[in-house]
Amino acid sequence: MKLNSFDKSKELFLRATKVIPSGISGNKNPAFAVPGSFPYFAESGEGCRYKDVDGNEYIDYLAGYGPIVLGYNDPVVEAAADAQRKLGAAFNHPTPRAVELAEKLVDLIPAIDWCAFGKNGSDVTAYAIQTAREHTQRRKILMAKGAYHGSQSWCRHGLGGLIESDYEHVLTFTWNDADSVMDLVKKYDGDVAGIIITPYHHPAFADQEMPAPGFLQTLRKICDDHEIVFILDDVRAGFRLDMKGSHEYFGFKPDLTCYCKAMANGYAVSACCGSQPFKNAASRVFFTGTYYTSAVEQAASLACLDELVKSNAIEHMMKMGTMLMDGLKKTAADNGLEVRLTGPPTLPFMTFASEKNFRRSQLFSGEAAKRGVLLHPHHNWFIMRAHKEADIQRTLEVADACFAIVSKEFGKD
Repeated sequence: MKLNSFDKSKELFLRATKVIPSGISGNKNPAFAVPGSFPYFAESGEGCRYKDVDGNEYIDYLAGYGPIVLGYNDPVVEAAADAQRKLGAAFNHPTPRAVELAEKLVDLIPAIDWCAFGKNGSDVTAYAIQTAREHTQRRKILMAKGAYHGSQSWCRHGLGGLIESDYEHVLTFTWNDADSVMDLVKKYDGDVAGIIITPYHHPAFADQEMPAPGFLQTLRKICDDHEIVFILDDVRAGFRLDMKGSHEYFGFKPDLTCYCKAMANGYAVSACCGSQPFKNAASRVFFTGTYYTSAVEQAASLACLDELVKSNAIEHMMKMGTMLMDGLKKTAADNGLEVRLTGPPTLPFMTFASEKNFRRSQLFSGEAAKRGVLLHPHHNWFIMRAHKEADIQRTLEVADACFAIVSKEFGKD
């Protein structure tokens, strides 16, 4: 078969480096994937298929790094967004869509009584941190080592522009180790404002880890016993595990919860939601942005959430994700390789059991991209409602060829 080429992507990237720092910023920079084997610039999308500027088409398991949950260009969501766009997007004041969306989330999610809206996950996780500090009048925030809670300086991702005071009151514990959490609570007794977690551990460049039995429930008890605010960062997994929130899936109750990616099928909207005792503190935190009340995105979110419920999308995505994970494990074994599939089926990730430096993953993912399947080597994947059995079967056919290449290059495990 003819392999994909990326001439236009490379040409456009060279142009970009002259006028944009790094050419492409953050996790979408080609250095984070497989330079030369991955597309750099998008052109269009339909369903679970994505086209780059070179005209290459992919079965996409990156989903824009998470926001595409129904599928690209979903007609119901686009119709809702278009209808609102004709009325207007940004006004001096919010529209009724803001109230309707907050009401829908409160009705949908048992643990919450109120919502505040932003545009990105980083907006609302930072707001949750401020709300916890305002509520408790304390300074310290605890988070798991390797967890990603956004690009703002308090969670110290990256190197440039950070100073120690940005994150001096943010302390880290080991995922699934409640004792390490308790040690910090005791050490900083009376000064821990909040514990922020993801519902399961999904660091980049590592296997995903599910919560050990009782771990999340123990964190809840620690927070209750020490009057600490329990914050759930459900930005990545929200509405991909349970429509009532990932805490329902894992059986615990947060105080504040942050949502974003799957809220609006690609439109930029996020939410920090909380229970009644934290509403007054949240109202005292200055949280605003010119586009935080943009009505088009909120209309898209209303339609997206309705579609997820009406179509029983999570059940379908679980089925497709399970088929993919089981198929990859078997196909790897057929090629003499052992792989680890981690995370829930709707957000799977694969690594090679004998891998130390991701070279096998990079070769596998790069060869898959050349053959029209996007599977990231360093970041978890996402299943969409638009993925069908035929897409999974085609993916496994491509994976078979790519596993053979890995086996030839590195030998059988």
